[in-house]
Amino acid sequence: MSGMQTIETTGTVGGDTDIPSLDDFRAAAKEFLDGAAQPRRPRTAESWGEGDDTFSLFRGATAEDAEEACEWRRTVFDAGFGWIRGPREWGGRGLPSKYEKAYLQIERNYETPSRSPLGVSLGMVGPTLDQFGSDTAKERWLKALYRGDAVGCQLFSEPAAGSDLAAVKTKATRVDDHWIISGQKVWTSGAHYSDVGLLLARTSPAPRHQNLTAFVIDMRAPGVEVRPLRQMTGGADFNEVFLENVRVDDAYRLGEVDAGWQVALATLMHERGAIGGSAGGGSGLFDMNRLAGMLVQLGAQFDPSIRQAYAKVYSGVAAAKAMRARAEAAAKAGQLPGPEMSLSKLALTRNLAALAHLVSQALGPKLLADTGEWGTYSWSEFVLGVPGFRLGGGTDEIQRNIIAERVLGLPKEPAPATSTSTKG
Repeated sequence: MSGMQTIETTGTVGGDTDIPSLDDFRAAAKEFLDGAAQPRRPRTAESWGEGDDTFSLFRGATAEDAEEACEWRRTVFDAGFGWIRGPREWGGRGLPSKYEKAYLQIERNYETPSRSPLGVSLGMVGPTLDQFGSDTAKERWLKALYRGDAVGCQLFSEPAAGSDLAAVKTKATRVDDHWIISGQKVWTSGAHYSDVGLLLARTSPAPRHQNLTAFVIDMRAPGVEVRPLRQMTGGADFNEVFLENVRVDDAYRLGEVDAGWQVALATLMHERGAIGGSAGGGSGLFDMNRLAGMLVQLGAQFDPSIRQAYAKVYSGVAAAKAMRARAEAAAKAGQLPGPEMSLSKLALTRNLAALAHLVSQALGPKLLADTGEWGTYSWSEFVLGVPGFRLGGGTDEIQRNIIAERVLGLPKEPAPATSTSTKG
């Protein structure tokens, strides 16, 4: 099938004969997708009641869901569209970001498997490994992650170290050319189907922020145990991960010893950028035509308070798109993700809260009672999941502190006062 072939470099950009013209690239992408997927039917307000009515933030992805996403990823990668911006020496295309954006715009017009099981792999683990990994680590994991031959997870949070990430207690001890790692991680998305984990561990008694080192570890290695956690939505997207004397070669260390805080910050910026992209309508939840159809179906389109709630969602999504465009322009100029990603992440949680308010107000009791009516009770899982997004990727409070201190230049938040008791 001609659409499955790797695209030819028939054009030039900036004098580089290895870069196709954007028009040729778009044509090749459309040819590939025409042969590999079915066109997506455009939604209108009149299409309410058609298709899947699942509305959720945490879908309880299974190993089967992950494998479906990986199979599609391999098809896309082998056709030349899997890692469009990636370095050529590690299997990427080495093309500017506008080519990746062009491909994703075209792919949205086709029915393809959900990318969500690979969100951490492609949005966090891959970029961090590419930025900080040794050649050995990149050779083993980088192409595998982007091709869908491996799935990654992020091993940062701990029972006593969530927002205070510098307080992690998982310990890594160096022994000759390897490390022995023991500890516990929690709230790890997708660990139950992951092959590689991006881990932060304490490696010295030095002061906070100067005693951590980052690693990539094999999730199938002896001593790694994964236990799923059930959330109130009914799904089990998150996990506890226990590490007992896990051996990791020093070649799989990311960055310098005791310099893991810089790696962690870079990862979190990648994470907030990946999460924040959904705030601007990247998620089907913000399909404004479908939401309008719901209001018409419920006869609520003339209610002034509901119209105002709809306008709040609409304007929030529009503002998030503008912020996203600014971030993409910065990336195009060669800048790494920075504190502005906190704005995108905060925009997402605000937009999700506004959407939850809209559907709750419009649906009323139908949100709580399953009458079998399409597109009503199915929103309940989404509404239950919204509070969790205020925590994932850094709490809203953490994002506001970052924006205040690193964007607006305000003074740092004072440390909590220590109290002393005296006897009167």
